[in-house]
Amino acid sequence: MKRIQLGNTVFEGENDVYLLDGETTALVDTGVALPEVREELVDGLDEYGLAFADVDAVVLTHWHPDHAGLAGEVQAESGADVYVHEADAALVDGSETPLFTDRDLQRETFERWGMPDADRERLTAFFGAVSADLSGRPADVTTFGDGETIRAGGVELEALHLPGHTAGLSGFAFDPRTVPDHDPVAGADATAEAFTGDALLPKYTPNVGGADVRVEGALAAYAESLARIVERDFDAAHPGHRWRIDDPSRRAATILDHHRHRTRRVVGVLDESGPATAWEVSAELFGSLEGIHVLHGPGEAFSHLDHLAAAGVVERDGPAYRLVDPDPDVAALFPTTPLDDLVDGGEDA
Repeated sequence: MKRIQLGNTVFEGENDVYLLDGETTALVDTGVALPEVREELVDGLDEYGLAFADVDAVVLTHWHPDHAGLAGEVQAESGADVYVHEADAALVDGSETPLFTDRDLQRETFERWGMPDADRERLTAFFGAVSADLSGRPADVTTFGDGETIRAGGVELEALHLPGHTAGLSGFAFDPRTVPDHDPVAGADATAEAFTGDALLPKYTPNVGGADVRVEGALAAYAESLARIVERDFDAAHPGHRWRIDDPSRRAATILDHHRHRTRRVVGVLDESGPATAWEVSAELFGSLEGIHVLHGPGEAFSHLDHLAAAGVVERDGPAYRLVDPDPDVAALFPTTPLDDLVDGGEDA
């Protein structure tokens, strides 16, 4: 297994593409469909004597362009099978339009968040500037569901549905002892590792709410996904950005606790300010935002407000939310894990 790192100036830092080159050749994710990133992937494969035409399978963690953008191009040159969870398939095969090109969905979403007109125009302009090339050409996809097994690059990958960041985001568990030229992080006793895409990152917390506005109850879904990662107790995780995570359970528990902290902050904002929209809560949480964060900030705030509304802690009146219970048991709104007392998921998580 080899990691090929690709540049990314639009989203959350360097993307990781994983090359599995055993009895067949497979990629886990592909990077965004920008010409310079395509060349980086071409060069990265060339270091191992490979080209797009040699790829037999592409396994996608989720539909976002910085993970799936080049899948169609790889498939066009190689005829590779492209695997993606059924909930994200339509955004990879081109049969569904993503938020950044769907003006009707943008209008509905921005109204729900209470986003001012000037900021809507700013975000729409950002979408227009970056979206034309990001998604690349559509791919013919093979879908999978939770628990199904995909054999790619000579490795058995168990699909783990981990929704929240997107509706179909999936990790892939595998036995590192079966991967050619792979050094398990915990030595000979390591028997379980996973590719986690953007469900688990070593730096920053994956955005919930703005990253995929199709997800119902996004924060609740993501919290359960994090608890599932803790429960699986992997020896290592290989994320979609940056570096390997050597204690995935602890990292997942830290992010889960981070969302408890953030939920308390949201309650505090409403307690101090009175009724507020997702946009107004976002301003209190994150301050002024630029670029993709103009989407992610209010989306994150909305996911927490939506979670509180589902629990009866707040009530919605149009785009604004009014606090009903100023002293909720926030811990009870999230799943518990054996590591909860050992982590601190404050705002820097």
